[in-house]
Amino acid sequence: MIEIIDKQDCCGCNACVQKCPRKCIRIEVDNEGFEYPIVNKELCVNCHLCEKVCPHINDGYVRRPTAVYAIRHPNNRIQLQSSSGGAFSLIAEWIIQQKGVVFGAIFDDEWNVIHGYTETLDGLVSLRMSKYVQSRIDFSFKRAEKFLKEGRSVMFVGTPCQIHGLKLFLRKDYENLITVDFVCHGVPSPKVWRSYLNGVARRYYIESIAFRDKRLSWEKFCFALQFKDKKKEVCEDLRRNSYLRGFIHDIYLRPSCYNCKNKCFKSGSDFTLADFWGIKNTYPELYDKNGVSCLMVNSHKGMNIFSALNVHAVKVEYDKVLQYNHSVEYSVKQKYFRNLFFYMLNRKCIPLQFSVLTIQCLNKLYGMIYK
Repeated sequence: MIEIIDKQDCCGCNACVQKCPRKCIRIEVDNEGFEYPIVNKELCVNCHLCEKVCPHINDGYVRRPTAVYAIRHPNNRIQLQSSSGGAFSLIAEWIIQQKGVVFGAIFDDEWNVIHGYTETLDGLVSLRMSKYVQSRIDFSFKRAEKFLKEGRSVMFVGTPCQIHGLKLFLRKDYENLITVDFVCHGVPSPKVWRSYLNGVARRYYIESIAFRDKRLSWEKFCFALQFKDKKKEVCEDLRRNSYLRGFIHDIYLRPSCYNCKNKCFKSGSDFTLADFWGIKNTYPELYDKNGVSCLMVNSHKGMNIFSALNVHAVKVEYDKVLQYNHSVEYSVKQKYFRNLFFYMLNRKCIPLQFSVLTIQCLNKLYGMIYK
């Protein structure tokens, strides 16, 4: 049975909850805002299925990509709507054209990040752009399994731990499943996101949110929050936005992210996506101010799909990509004031709405970062 003693041993993929035949595992949210499974021992029959689908218990294999490409979407509008160069959309459009289904992170009606799916090209709009909050998987693995058993092609996009959890949950390799993860340095707390949002939105109604708005260019991305009152908006670059600063500096990531078990392509995904950071130095001739994606093809299935995309891409060296994307292989280090941050947030020693004051307070206490 699943029993979480050290919170670093759970990535929150919900595979165990969805697999339990007795439905005796529930989810509880801790004081940091992260979800963890709790087993009702009276109902548990010790079938051990929850353990068999846990990506922390069942380690994957270290791999290297089959091939790596610099790529961008030929449609400039879609490229600008994407976090980097639009590689996700290229694969997702192909899946939709095959009458398939695409799963990924979306906002719900209250701007929480959850996993949803679409069967239409128009529906891909809500799936584009990075969302720097841990998404709530809920029963997405079960929904994907249903589509797969019906013979539909399914593209499932998630963090490496979510993809590993999905593959363990399914317990078999479906030829019609295409898995896509991305270079992830960690997932932030939904509670911190809600605190921040409550602080900046207040009484205004939100119309749109973009963590990676490109009005300042791809590299100088900004957090953009548009209200239905057109006279009011938030548009702050990485140095000015308190939420992004805290995320980039790893203050409120999930505990398992500081010792990630799914680095080095252990998730078993068919594709891995990333911003092609450092391209100005490694391949300056391929640079595009509107964004360039790094697409890593990790399987034979992935290579077949890539060949069918019929788009221009340039093959590059994995080692040059790794030079500026260390998170492919290495976990970030936990900041030593992380516990203090959550203590202050929960005790309301600072305003509950997460503001620049939060970061500045920690900065003064410990003389850290943000110069």
